[in-house]
Amino acid sequence: MNLQYILDSKGETTGVFIPIKEWLSFKKKFKGIESEITEIPDWHKQEIDRRLESIADGKTELLDFEATIDELDKDL
Repeated sequence: MNLQYILDSKGETTGVFIPIKEWLSFKKKFKGIESEITEIPDWHKQEIDRRLESIADGKTELLDFEATIDELDKDL
């Protein structure tokens, strides 16, 4: 892929230029890449509700984020 980075006057990256040939290839590979998702799908909301209910009923055990990351780091 031949990306070109756009820099401001301070040398900070502010954007990326994707050649049209590669963009068209992305559009074929990833349908809907141009559309902006502004609403959370109902099935996402339903899954969140299901998980929150499972937590409230004590059927799901929550893990501490930091402890979980520490445990994963041990295996690396």
